[in-house]
Amino acid sequence: MAEKTLKVTLVKSVIGTKESHRATVRGLGLRKLNHTVELEDTPAVRGMIQKVSYLLKHEG
Repeated sequence: MAEKTLKVTLVKSVIGTKESHRATVRGLGLRKLNHTVELEDTPAVRGMIQKVSYLLKHEG
């Protein structure tokens, strides 16, 4: 059975954001604008996405 994944894209710059939000974006594996990653759908990942949702576009 295939694992559930989420596709996350960084669509807004992290310049001027809180240091903890920048760390969260890096923790999600995002490096620069329009970079997209596929992540496992876990409660921890969902919490990280929710924390910086204003910087991201996500689907899945």
